[in-house]
Amino acid sequence: MIKLNIAILGTRGVPAMYGGFETCAEEVSVELAKRGHKVSVYGRKGNYNDSLEYFKDVRLYHMPRIKGKVTETFSNTLFSMFHAIFQNYDIIYVMNAANSPLCIIPWMLGKKVVINVDGLEWRRKKWGPVAKKYYQFAEYLSTKFSSRIISDSMGIKEYYLERYKTDSTFIAYGAQIESSTNPDILKEYNLEPEGYFFVASRLEPENNADITVKAFEKVKTDKKLVIAGGANYKSEYIEKIRETKDDRIIFLGPVYKDGHIKELHCNCYAYVHGNEVGGTNPALLKALGYGNTTLALNVNFNSEVVQGAGILYEKNADDLALKMQQLVDDEELTRSFRPKAVNRILEAYTWEKISNEYEDYFLELSGKQKGKLELNLNTAT
Repeated sequence: MIKLNIAILGTRGVPAMYGGFETCAEEVSVELAKRGHKVSVYGRKGNYNDSLEYFKDVRLYHMPRIKGKVTETFSNTLFSMFHAIFQNYDIIYVMNAANSPLCIIPWMLGKKVVINVDGLEWRRKKWGPVAKKYYQFAEYLSTKFSSRIISDSMGIKEYYLERYKTDSTFIAYGAQIESSTNPDILKEYNLEPEGYFFVASRLEPENNADITVKAFEKVKTDKKLVIAGGANYKSEYIEKIRETKDDRIIFLGPVYKDGHIKELHCNCYAYVHGNEVGGTNPALLKALGYGNTTLALNVNFNSEVVQGAGILYEKNADDLALKMQQLVDDEELTRSFRPKAVNRILEAYTWEKISNEYEDYFLELSGKQKGKLELNLNTAT
C-alpha cells in the first residue's frame, strides 16, 4: 500500500477540545495513521499538553501564536507553515480560508497544498468592516494559491463556483453514533429525560437563538428550553436574549465537563439548530448522531444534511413555534425521527466514510496513485 506524509495546519490542535476543525483533524488524522500513513497535526501551544508528542500515532507540533481575537489563528498557522515547508510532506492540508494568504509559501515552493475553506465567515455580524473585507479577500486568495480546495458542503462548493468560477471537492465533516451512558448527569441541571428542547451552539446572531427563545415563549408545554453555549467576548446579543421572562428557559452557559453535552443531547425531547452561515455544521451532524429529533433552520447548508431526517423551519418565531408545538402534541411523531437521524449519519457522514474520501483524495493529488483526480465527490447521498 502507498503511504503518504501529510501535515494538517490551521486548527487549535488535537486531541479535539473545541470545534469542527479540531474534531475533523483528530478523526481523520487518527484514521489515516491507523492505515499506515504518516500524519502530523500542528496546533497551538497551551491548547492541551505541550509535552505530548504523539496522539494515537499522530505526530503533534505545538506552535506559538500571538494571542488575540484577530491574530491568534493567523499567527499560529504562520509559525506552523514555516516549520512545515522544511519537512518532506506529500500534502500540506490547511484548514480555514482565513489562512489562505499563507498558502502562497508552499505554493511558490511547488508543494501540494490543499485548503478547506469552511463557511462564509464574512457574513458574521461580530466582525467589523475591515475583518469582513479580509475574509472575502482570503476567499479569493484560496482560489489562487492552493493546489486544490475542499468544501465541506455542496452549498459552499456552489458558492465558490458561482462567485470565483473555481471548482472544489466536496468532503463533509462526520459524526459518531452515540447514545446515553450516564443519564444521572441531568440531575446536575435539574432536568428530566425528554423534558426539554435543547440548543448547543455559540450564542451569535447568525445562530438565531433569539428566534428560538421567542418561538418557545409561544409554545404551550411544561417542557423546558435548555440553551448551552456562550461567546468568547462581551455580547449585547446574549444579554438581550437573557432578558426573557419565561422561567422555562434555562441558560447553562458553555458546558465543558466531559460527557455532559452528550447526555444533554441524548436525553432531550428535540434539538433546535438555528445556524445559517456555515457549511456542513458539525453541531447538526452531532445532533443526528445522537439520535436527536432535530428542528433545523431552512437554509441550504442544513437542508442538504437533514434530507428528511429532521424538520426544517423558516427563519421566524411563528413557524418554529408551530413546529415545536407539533412535536409537543405528538410524541409518536417526535420519536419517529430519532432512528431516521441515526440512519442519515450511517448512510453519509460516518468518519470512516469521510476518512476514505480524504485518503483517496490525497493519494490522487500526491501523484502516487494512478488515476484522474475527481473534483466532484459531490453527489449528495
